[in-house]
Amino acid sequence: MTTLGTAEAAPGEMDVGRLAVGELRDGSPLRLPVAVINGASEGSTLYIQAASDGDELNGVGVLKTLVPQLDPTELAGTILLVGIVNYHGFQVAQHRNPIDDTKMNRAYPGDKNGTSSERIAAATFEIASRADYVLDLHQGSTSRMINETRVRCGRRHHMHDECLELARVFGCGHILDQKGPNGQLARAAPDKGIPTIDPELGGAVGWDEQSIGLGVRGIYNVLRYYGFLDGDVDIEPQTRARGFRQFGAPSGGLVSFEKDLGDRVRAGDTLFRVTDVFGTEKDTIDADTDGIFWRTRRLPQVATGEYVCSVGVDIDEI
Repeated sequence: MTTLGTAEAAPGEMDVGRLAVGELRDGSPLRLPVAVINGASEGSTLYIQAASDGDELNGVGVLKTLVPQLDPTELAGTILLVGIVNYHGFQVAQHRNPIDDTKMNRAYPGDKNGTSSERIAAATFEIASRADYVLDLHQGSTSRMINETRVRCGRRHHMHDECLELARVFGCGHILDQKGPNGQLARAAPDKGIPTIDPELGGAVGWDEQSIGLGVRGIYNVLRYYGFLDGDVDIEPQTRARGFRQFGAPSGGLVSFEKDLGDRVRAGDTLFRVTDVFGTEKDTIDADTDGIFWRTRRLPQVATGEYVCSVGVDIDEI
């Protein structure tokens, strides 16, 4: 019998339940939605979580689509799932946990006696510590972004190659291989010897079906490659970036982009223009390095110095 919160599943079974992680402001239990898919035969353990940022919903869409498709009688090993990590943020469609104004994915490995975010992080990190592989499903918040997978442990980390391999298997087409900030699950779990990645499934307000489909496909790739399910996986070449070059607005006005997400960029290419509300051009911003047009703001209006877009740099194929 495998348990996670109130979910219990014998071999060949699946169950859903709730994991208590504190109390709400009215004193009622704060309980995260969880699931256990216990394979009919022994094998490895995969942990998947979604919505540690409360407005990043594509990961929730992935689990909503994926879980009904999985048959535990055909599975080897165990899948542990937390469907919504940042419960408080999810309820009000906010990125950060509004209880303590914290970005959840900066709170790992957490503290069971700490703030709201630290307690949730501690509870979910304990689950991650039971796993052999971890997928922390994200998206580029509500901005516009390509589909990519992030390796956050750093290229000198002893688990880097294993994390990079997991990212290649997931197969979004693009990989950001850059050490992440302290407190990320994909930083903390590799320190425990667990390969962990952040699939960043595009960027959307609500969710995007194409990105959700890529996420479902990526999890099936992982399940087949690591022996949870039968079937071969063709690992396609991935484009890797090792960092970002961010561009802000030199003046206020309205932004018009000259590149589409995923386009190759050459130094000197025009990235975007800023005009006034009557279309008179105020500034033209050119790339100062080669790379890939990776991410942009969603709204066209900008103030002086406001973030506009990012170009992935230091590119290679792996």
